[in-house]
Amino acid sequence: MAPSIGQCAVGAAIAWLVAKDLLGHSRPFFAPIAVVVCIGVGLGQRLRRVVELVAGVSVGIGVGDLLVSWIGSGAWQIALVVAIAMATAVLLDRGSVIVLQAGSSAVLVATLLPPSGAGGFARMVDALVGGLVGLAAVALLPASPSALAQRYAKGMFSTLADSLRQIAEAIEQRDVRLAGEALEEARSSQTKVEEFLQALETSKEIATISPLHRHRRPTLEGYEKAAVPLDHALRNTRVLARRAIVALDGGSPLPPWLPGALRDLADASLMLRDELAAERPPDKVTKAVLEVASRQRSERWGFSADVMIAQLRSIIVDLLQASGAQREEALAALPPTDVHTHDADGQAPRDQEETRPPPAPPGTAPTKGA
Repeated sequence: MAPSIGQCAVGAAIAWLVAKDLLGHSRPFFAPIAVVVCIGVGLGQRLRRVVELVAGVSVGIGVGDLLVSWIGSGAWQIALVVAIAMATAVLLDRGSVIVLQAGSSAVLVATLLPPSGAGGFARMVDALVGGLVGLAAVALLPASPSALAQRYAKGMFSTLADSLRQIAEAIEQRDVRLAGEALEEARSSQTKVEEFLQALETSKEIATISPLHRHRRPTLEGYEKAAVPLDHALRNTRVLARRAIVALDGGSPLPPWLPGALRDLADASLMLRDELAAERPPDKVTKAVLEVASRQRSERWGFSADVMIAQLRSIIVDLLQASGAQREEALAALPPTDVHTHDADGQAPRDQEETRPPPAPPGTAPTKGA
């Protein structure tokens, strides 16, 4: 949080000085407030925040000035002003910042800052100044976008690798409890996926705004290509773990090569993490995943084993796509099989939990998951 806190502190002071000393506004408190709202201390879309901030303040002040000049101030006047200001903001845009700023600005106008000449326009200018200073702070005092993406990607890769290894160990030891622990590990991944997607969007925004980090945009493309396939891989791993519990609990036979294949896929996922962080082409990852794919045979082991093999094939496709391959190329890399528990794309049926559409990076069309 240190970079964001520093940006907020420095930006708030500068915004106050600009609005007070350069523009001559006597109490420009909207300017430093706008900086803090714009930058925040979390991940998010700062360009959109600036637009929502200025629009929200403008709506709140406009509605507040208009109504308070007619009906005065008081309890019922505050209720009416806030309701109309927030309703107007919702009609314009459902973003949380614009609605909250419209309501809070209306409260200030109705209580502490009654209308006075051009005061409303000056407050709107203060909000705009604060928003622009906030963007400048992000551009000139930025966190490293590649470091931000790497930090949040580690959680996804680690969860995927740990889950695959736990499933492999559970199969080797025929231990249902270990398979259950692997399922719980995989279930914790969705929060990490959402945090990574938000961090990736923030990283792209920093690389766009900041002249110091525009050269990092190609680095982020690798993470952007890998984001959705990795989410699919984690979802498929959850299904794999659940089927492992069923297979082990029922004493179903499983292929002896399956634990080794799962461990090698875990190693490949960590290798992909390192290759993306080092900005190297993930050729070694592709080779390792293809080697796992080549081990499969067309023998039948029973329904549970067939479903697990189908999920393994789906994870292979996911990792190949995360390494940069097109979906058709990834599917073509799979050896033929006569197992019919999966569909035409090599995808096993999912239970209800896994049919939710995965989150896609903003600006990216939804992709069919393996």
